Amino acid sequence: MPARNALTLLALLMATAGTAQTPALTPPMTNDMVESYAVARPQADYVRREVMIPMRDGTKLFTVIVMPKGTKDGPMLLTRTPYDADKATSRNRSQSITEILPISDAEFVRDGYIRVYQDVRGIHRSQGDYVMNRPLRGPLNATAVDHATDAYDTIDWLVKNVPESNGRVGITGSSYPGFTALMALIDPHPALKAAVPQSPMVDGWIGDDWYHNGAFRQSAFDYIMRQTTKKGGGAVPYGSGDDYDVYLAAGSAGDFARAYGADAFPAARKMMEHPAYDAYWQEQAVDKLLGKRKLTVPTMLVVGQWDQEDSYGAPAVYEALGGAKNPLVHLVIGPWRHSGVNYDGSSLGKLDFDGDTGLQFRARTMKPFLDQYLKTGGKQADTPPVLTYATGGGDGWERARAWPVGKGKPIYLQADNGLAFTPAATAGAATFVSDPAKPVPFVPRPVHLRDGEVWRPWLVADQRFVADRPDVISFTSAPLDKAVHIAGQPMVDLFAATSGTDSDWVVKLIDVYPDDATAKPKTAGMQLPVGIEIYRGRYVHGFPTPAALTPGKNENYRFGLPHVNHVFAPGHRIMVQVQSSLFPLYDRNPQTFVPNIFDAKAADYKPATQRIAYGPGQASAVWLPVVP
Repeated sequence: MPARNALTLLALLMATAGTAQTPALTPPMTNDMVESYAVARPQADYVRREVMIPMRDGTKLFTVIVMPKGTKDGPMLLTRTPYDADKATSRNRSQSITEILPISDAEFVRDGYIRVYQDVRGIHRSQGDYVMNRPLRGPLNATAVDHATDAYDTIDWLVKNVPESNGRVGITGSSYPGFTALMALIDPHPALKAAVPQSPMVDGWIGDDWYHNGAFRQSAFDYIMRQTTKKGGGAVPYGSGDDYDVYLAAGSAGDFARAYGADAFPAARKMMEHPAYDAYWQEQAVDKLLGKRKLTVPTMLVVGQWDQEDSYGAPAVYEALGGAKNPLVHLVIGPWRHSGVNYDGSSLGKLDFDGDTGLQFRARTMKPFLDQYLKTGGKQADTPPVLTYATGGGDGWERARAWPVGKGKPIYLQADNGLAFTPAATAGAATFVSDPAKPVPFVPRPVHLRDGEVWRPWLVADQRFVADRPDVISFTSAPLDKAVHIAGQPMVDLFAATSGTDSDWVVKLIDVYPDDATAKPKTAGMQLPVGIEIYRGRYVHGFPTPAALTPGKNENYRFGLPHVNHVFAPGHRIMVQVQSSLFPLYDRNPQTFVPNIFDAKAADYKPATQRIAYGPGQASAVWLPVVP
């Protein structure tokens, strides 16, 4: 079209625009960018507000408040998170409240709850500095603010500024948000009426995210990079090959950190600078902090039996708060992986349970518990002091007055790789060689720590994949003629020696399924881990005081496996496996004592002969909490 004709047409269009017959047209060169868009349309069944709540030091924290339309006199349920409050409340771009919130919120918002998510200070859209595990005010924190004060100030603002609420607040969350839920119990706001901390981070050295009994979890580097980088962060950039090869080639965990720049991250440096259980860790241990105070808020502690990240915290807090002696504290152990309580709980790995155990707990136990304390005129809930799910030959929920339910009964290591409830008559030992150049993988290779399908169920992975390794020794009972029901914490009582001057000890309690299992073929012959734990030998005489081991000298290593409710069914066998590495989840022990394993050199990594003793005076055993 000639240019003059095009201009004529445009002039005609502009001239006719705006007449009564034709609506005004948008000029072709109008800027197509808009300032904002409200996802919640008039037809939405919810109200969603974004606010910046001021803390006592002037820092403002980004907070999202979501409620069903028409809410009146609603209880508020708060989660304080480092995982993006905006994202948590925008799960789907939907006009339905149950679609935009996590599935674990559905039962609550359908019943008029007001759901509140908040970014902790210094991350995402909240102001301030982000300290990954901000300590309580005191020796490690000279400021006037911490997670306890931030929770207090947040609740104070909510009860004064959310007119649809009834002024009652509960707090919940899993993992890091479980930690912040516990911190809210320290000098709590009067409006905080109930708490449900789930899989909480409690003690990062003893048995939660960063260390287990002194052995460092190398996956921490990925977490640190994702959480504490403003630009260019994410997982450590080592590619997508076999993680086993990557970590092995790097050398020590410290060498790995330096190779990929993780040592530039303050959170990583803090972990590497404190390899022993010194004041840095002790002052952050939430169970110790809460144990020094009187609990005033009804609290339900929740953990998964196969929690691969935070198995230690909830039972430790339960004990610190007085357990059965304290009517305000409850304990729940479900058949879940980490945070599995908030998802479909019908299965885990090869295990199938009696329905969706996550939904069962949330609907039948958690919600009635919160209703009692948060709803106006809330009804008395039938909340048991302890609720656990019996796995194995049990497969069902069980109520108890206290935890543990069972009483310790030792199952002893025997000659010829046997295992029995009677001690060996004569002293002896089983030996194997542990070579740091060929560490035992924690899952079948190739290892992909970042793959959720590998990571989430690894604690129920069939252990037959290592059963034939010469550096893994198995002690196995005869087939059981009757069920053995355990409910509590199995305790390792290991007498062992090494030819080196340091050593790790990994102990697994395993349920060996019969080969003939036509009813459930996928578990036939399975070696199901009931509990797995590691212990760094240098701390045998005290976690704060590492020391070299004496070559050839028997030491008594005592440590706990995760808390469980499990039934070894008739015809099954009980197995105890012992090894000296669990790689690359845990860093390798060089088996030569060095002051800080993060600084170990290639020459420090040496094979060692490991000796597992049994019999009189050295009766290695696992004490099972057997239910009469």
